[in-house]
Amino acid sequence: GDGARIGFVDVPGHEKFVKNMLAGAHGIDSVMLVIAADEGVMPQTREHFEICRLLETKTGLIVLTKKDLVDEEFLELVKLEVSELVENSFLDNAPMISVSAKTGEGIEELKQILLETAGKIPNRKNETVARLPIDRSFSMKGFGAVVTGTLIAGEIKAGDEMEVLPIARKVRVRGLQTHGKSVGATFAGQRAAVNLGGVEHAEIERGMVLCERDVLRPTQIFDAKIEVLKNAKRALKSRQRVRVHVGTIEVLARIQILSDSNEIERGEKDFAQLRLETPIVTIPNERFIIRSYSPQITIAGGRVLDASAQKHRRKDTQNVRKFLQSIIEADARNDKAKQIKLYLETSGEHSST
Repeated sequence: GDGARIGFVDVPGHEKFVKNMLAGAHGIDSVMLVIAADEGVMPQTREHFEICRLLETKTGLIVLTKKDLVDEEFLELVKLEVSELVENSFLDNAPMISVSAKTGEGIEELKQILLETAGKIPNRKNETVARLPIDRSFSMKGFGAVVTGTLIAGEIKAGDEMEVLPIARKVRVRGLQTHGKSVGATFAGQRAAVNLGGVEHAEIERGMVLCERDVLRPTQIFDAKIEVLKNAKRALKSRQRVRVHVGTIEVLARIQILSDSNEIERGEKDFAQLRLETPIVTIPNERFIIRSYSPQITIAGGRVLDASAQKHRRKDTQNVRKFLQSIIEADARNDKAKQIKLYLETSGEHSST
């Protein structure tokens, strides 16, 4: 109505497709948690909610659908159940709207709340390194390779020289589309389709990253602060094989807990190193999700602290913990100079591995 444009990333709700949900959830500004009023909170509802919380989504709203299928008494019970689920989280006190697609009840109110929510979201900053985690690649006759994804940082302009990592393929941006229209540039937070020259679409896979040339490099080891969910079946232990979701990629990894106990208990946070079986692209402060190897269930999440770490020896654990804590403290003060100094102090160690 007022010209606002909102891009929706509609992710599958079924528990079998949570990993597809993860590929779409990384770039969102706000979440609309949709729950059927006739079913209430399901196991996949809890997992989706925990994923959004672990990814540190800042804002959102709750929509109870199929209102026409339940009476008011049952609807109130569902609202109470949902309120208990989101208590003390980013969705605590978030708007909760009941709607019916069949009768149209609540739809106009939902539109208004969406506009109000969008108006409160700050613009993303464009001065950081341009990074677009790729979620799809295809070929268009007469155009060649096209990749799609959400630009999570920086901006991309037609004619830019970029590269696809981790395959280190140099490419050129031939054209851009946003919301189905050709544009000269796309900015952080926007969904984009990027026509690339210098690469065949068959060479590109979901999980790769389109980024500025010669700035980022792939890694197979990073240090992080990890939170294990309270409802996880067991503690997270060293040498445990897990599935790590960063951006649009899922990669297998081994965990090395950076503590004497060699484990992180349920509901607790601690430092750990993730040793990946294949290279990925990540940067400090990027959020990620950890799922158990089998069955595939979300068990933890975390924040990258050192994206170019080396394998740590047990005797160095305390020094590593101090270094990682210093990074967290510098970030809390927004002391970029201190963070850079800390990384430079260990750059010799990184380059030797």
